[in-house]
Amino acid sequence: MKVFEYIPEGMKDCRVRAWLHSYEGSEIAKRIRPAVVICPGGAYRMVSEREAEPVAKLFFAAGYHTFILNYSVLEKAKDFQPLCQLAAAVADIRKNAEEWTVDCEKIAVCGFSAGGHLAASLGTLFNEEKFLKVFGRTDNIRPDAMILGYPVITSDEYTHVESLENVSGGKKGSEAYFWFGLDQHVDAHTPPTFMWHTAEDATVPVENSLKMSAALSAAGIPFELHILPKGAHGMSVCTKEVGENTKTSIYNARWTKWCIEWLNAQFEWES
Repeated sequence: MKVFEYIPEGMKDCRVRAWLHSYEGSEIAKRIRPAVVICPGGAYRMVSEREAEPVAKLFFAAGYHTFILNYSVLEKAKDFQPLCQLAAAVADIRKNAEEWTVDCEKIAVCGFSAGGHLAASLGTLFNEEKFLKVFGRTDNIRPDAMILGYPVITSDEYTHVESLENVSGGKKGSEAYFWFGLDQHVDAHTPPTFMWHTAEDATVPVENSLKMSAALSAAGIPFELHILPKGAHGMSVCTKEVGENTKTSIYNARWTKWCIEWLNAQFEWES
């Protein structure tokens, strides 16, 4: 295992922590692997540790290279800065694909809550002129798959107001605020998507995932959605490590198995 940190090219106020499979002197070391870029949640106010390394461990154990993005928050979250940072991270992975033994056509983004909004932003806004003018680069930044856990998606009455105000730089009801409702940006180029949510989520209502599913369906994009009946917001991988140790969390932890199986099928991957 090789672990290191780097700042995406041309970015500041962020960093990426990479976990690469490394087997010195072995044929396994030459194996090209898919990758997952993880965006923890935190309302664009902070970056949750509960949705960082515990999630990286999940995908690393399944044979994926993993990358955790610590992105800009609060005042530094506006003007597309977190999205630029994620886009640059994906571009860097593709740029270094040979050295890092990454399959550059099998890169997924995975996010939770506001991090789910960030991951979904790359999948829906990567070709938006408004974003590209700020990003200012022509790299291949489209993710090949999206994994969204209880994501912030909409800009209507079901959204998480703090998240959208922080990322848009606008107040509730403003044009900038509404523009960041991602279900309205889904099109034929949006990547295949896995989503999970709990019906009881009182922080980011389940309607966010339901509306995203409807938009994906209308655009003909393959997706898999799991709505679990019980559980609060922010359950991460649903284990003791993240403070979850109830019958509900044990039940909900099944999402991890479903997700790995889905991603393996999407990427035709066997660890």
